[in-house]
Order: sequence, then C-alpha cells, then structure tokens
Amino acid sequence: MIAGWFIISPMHELSVTENILEISRKHGVEAGAKKVTDIYLVIGQMSSIIDDSVQFYWDMVSLNTICEGAVLHFRRIPVRVKCHNCGNEYDIKKEFTTCPICSSHKVEIIAGDEFFIESIEITKDKDE
Repeated sequence: MIAGWFIISPMHELSVTENILEISRKHGVEAGAKKVTDIYLVIGQMSSIIDDSVQFYWDMVSLNTICEGAVLHFRRIPVRVKCHNCGNEYDIKKEFTTCPICSSHKVEIIAGDEFFIESIEITKDKDE
C-alpha cells in the first residue's frame, strides 16, 4: 500500500478521472508496481464530483495501463463548520443551518470540500 495525501484539484469528472489515473500510475510505477489494484478517494460532500461519473470514465481511461481494473473506493466527508461567535463545530446535513448553540450565521467551513487520493494499493512481481 502506498499511503499519503495526493491533492487533486476539483474539475470536470473526465479531467478529474484522468488526473486520478496519472497520479496513481506515476506512484505505482515509482513503487515498482506490476498492477495498481485499489485506489481510495476522499471526497467532501460539497464537491461537485459524482462518484458514478468518475467510475464510468475510469473504466475507459485506465484501459491498457497498470491501473486497468483497479477498484475505486469513494469515502464522502460531511460538511462541517465552525461558528466564529461561540467556536461550536457542527455538521451540515442537507442545507445550511445557523449555529445550534448561538444561532449565528458567521461560520467557516472546516471540512467537506476535500478531494484527494488517500492511498493506492499495488501488487509487485512475486520475485521482489
């Protein structure tokens, strides 16, 4: 397993998927992979990235690469905000809500807009 935090800039799903492929392929090759088997993605709820679209493009763009057939794992991060008035942190479920402690609208997003590759699993030749 190659662990780390590889940042991906949000953009259209095809471009995102091509970026995932390039990063995964590059790190797989650098690690001496025969094959990339699994890719773990972290996506914030605020991201406009659609899992099914990424999977659809993945099946096409990964053909004939060491990443072909790799399983994409999607983990969604809920939107979390911090109130500037009282410091309370809370999750936003579906739509924005005021702070449940002090009713303030002055909040900062502290989680939920992420999009990155968390880890990549590979296989190597049995001789290594």
